[in-house]
Amino acid sequence: MNYFQYRDNDLFCEDVALKDIAAQVGTPFYVYSHATLSRHLEAFSSAFADVPHLICYSIKANSNLAVLKTFVSHNAGFDIVSGGELFRAQQVGCDPAKIVYSGVGKTEAEIADALQAGILMFNVESRQELDTINAVAGRLGKKAGIAIRVNPDVDPQTHPYISTGMKKAKFGINISQALDDYRLAASLPNLEVIGVDCHIGSQLTKLSPFVDAIAKIRELVQTLQNEGFGIKYLDLGGGLGITYEEEEPPSPADYAEVIIEGTKGLGVTLVFEPGRVMVGNAGMLVSKVLYVKEGEAKNFVIVDAAMNDLTRPALYGSYQGIQAVDRSTSDTIVADVVGPICESGDFLAQDREITAFSQGDLLAVASAGAYGFTMSSNYNSRRRVPEIMVKGDQVMVIRKRETYDDLIKGESIPEGL
Repeated sequence: MNYFQYRDNDLFCEDVALKDIAAQVGTPFYVYSHATLSRHLEAFSSAFADVPHLICYSIKANSNLAVLKTFVSHNAGFDIVSGGELFRAQQVGCDPAKIVYSGVGKTEAEIADALQAGILMFNVESRQELDTINAVAGRLGKKAGIAIRVNPDVDPQTHPYISTGMKKAKFGINISQALDDYRLAASLPNLEVIGVDCHIGSQLTKLSPFVDAIAKIRELVQTLQNEGFGIKYLDLGGGLGITYEEEEPPSPADYAEVIIEGTKGLGVTLVFEPGRVMVGNAGMLVSKVLYVKEGEAKNFVIVDAAMNDLTRPALYGSYQGIQAVDRSTSDTIVADVVGPICESGDFLAQDREITAFSQGDLLAVASAGAYGFTMSSNYNSRRRVPEIMVKGDQVMVIRKRETYDDLIKGESIPEGL
């Protein structure tokens, strides 16, 4: 459930009409519902209330400080993949003992910062990373908590770009190699083996891949425990999907049921790294129609948002719902919704039956709270858009629209040019 609803013909975020926000801040803009963010986290956490667990929201999905603070206020931790995400976590007062550090390319400087901060553990992705973390921890006089990210070689049945747990993926260590790598980790003096990590992909809409992965991981955990490893945490990553179009992903309660059953008796704290399922349907991208172009082969609705603002359709060919901010007309057309960027791939929707928009109308791109602003860019020297949070009837600008001066910040023209 989310808190974007129509009242009569006007689309609202909680108690604020989107057209009123557009009049205040201009278009395009991202808007997030505080109530939806809170509800999603509470629903996920309550589903696991009967077992020890830790929710580490995946910052990469949406890294705005106000969004992060909302989750910290509800006792969440974070999954991070960079030094910048660690910095963001620190800025909102996250307990470092609730931070896990994932990613295949951690630098020595990033590892050092995380050790100094006192994070819970590193999810380690290679043997060389084990050696590097051990060396950095030794120089700092620290003991680094680690889990090894294990690939169970399970097909997550999702887009290949967001499938991460198979043998050919760049992520993690194949499960057949994991036991040897755990033994290596145990031999390194500045590492403490405390967990096992597994993340098989993103936008999963079936339970069976999770069930298959857990069956394999369970066997590894039991083997490690029988060898005397102190496995305290089982990090099962994220990946639970959301509804973009007609998907029917499992509810958090259904997901929890199979996870709890599959891990029963292991005596571990379950760690989760939800991202998309927390924020995806808590956000929209609102844009204005600049022109309606009737072509010989197809129609185009040209808007002021573009692929630099929301890249998922161009990058993945993914579906994003298109809604009229004012639905007073019932007329429809089949058209592409495109932006001003000089690329044929600059589209938000293709060959879609949508409202028959007119010049100056507002439209909302649904399910844009995850991997929206965080993947945006300044391509074509376009300014990144503002982010707005609505809480009840309050409208809060949580990121200002960039200025033209922001575009050239850090650049210079050397003398002699």
